[in-house]
Amino acid sequence: MAFASHSHRNPNGTYTFSSHPRPVENRSKYREPHYEQAQANYGNIMYDRRVVRGNTYAQHVVPTTAQLDPSEIQRQEAIRKRAMARKRAREQFRPRTREALPGRQHIDVQTDLYLEELSDVIVATDIECQTDAFLDKPATPLFIPAKSGKDAETQIEEGQLFDFDMEVQPVLEVLVGKTIEQSLLEVMEEEELACLRAQQRAFEELRNNELAEVQRLQEQQRRLNEEKERRIAQQKEVLKKEKETAEKIAARAYTQQYLANLLPAVFTSLRSHGYFYDPVEKDIETNFLPWLMAEVNNNLEKRYTAREVLDTLILDVTQKRLEEFKVLETQPNRSDS
Repeated sequence: MAFASHSHRNPNGTYTFSSHPRPVENRSKYREPHYEQAQANYGNIMYDRRVVRGNTYAQHVVPTTAQLDPSEIQRQEAIRKRAMARKRAREQFRPRTREALPGRQHIDVQTDLYLEELSDVIVATDIECQTDAFLDKPATPLFIPAKSGKDAETQIEEGQLFDFDMEVQPVLEVLVGKTIEQSLLEVMEEEELACLRAQQRAFEELRNNELAEVQRLQEQQRRLNEEKERRIAQQKEVLKKEKETAEKIAARAYTQQYLANLLPAVFTSLRSHGYFYDPVEKDIETNFLPWLMAEVNNNLEKRYTAREVLDTLILDVTQKRLEEFKVLETQPNRSDS
């Protein structure tokens, strides 16, 4: 809001400047749009890109446009556009604070519980220059210019150039206005901080509720996972038993099929080797037949003995008769002689 000011000349010939007072009560509680325009003049220089913190000698020297070729200029322009696009994308997806109340504006306030330590070390260089105290000075000036023109003088009375009571009024108005404005800003900042604390408390309550809900869901998920693992273990055990049963059935069927032809062959082999026999036949073979053979042998031996005795008798009889015949044959010859 502009205020009219005017200047007038006092009777003593001096000019004075005065402006209409700007009462604070005429402002509508700092809720008008001009407040936002006034706020644009204030800011935290710690976040201003134009403020250089640290060693300025380490800054890179950016070449001028005349030193770069068109392809390099186009490449830098493309890099700058991509950086701006990434920045806009990050700004778009960054979580934002709730919109301010009507007629108000957010300001940057440090709400963290710690302070940031600036660790940048500024390079400083001390340079000294000492003049020689024993330089020769000429006794008389080397050159004195000739006087030209006429001498004139002016007497200035007290109060002609500066009136403190009148000149201090705009300074006091500015100081008082800025002090009141800063006080109102601090009050609004306290209100904003109170609102932020309320929002933080609401956020804490919501977060605690969400944490409790998350813990409940995690516990439910854990129980479901344990039940799932138990069911899977039971199903695996059932499948294992079914597999073992199927293997046993297959082994039994294979055994039955294998033993179906094995048993007759085994019994045939055992029977051929004499492990299975008829007791009557066995008794005949082991008892009767050896006795019969022994009796037959005895009978045959007796008959053989009888035949030998008979042969011996026959031989003796024939020998005796042969001797008798020899004797008889010799006797007639004797008688004839």
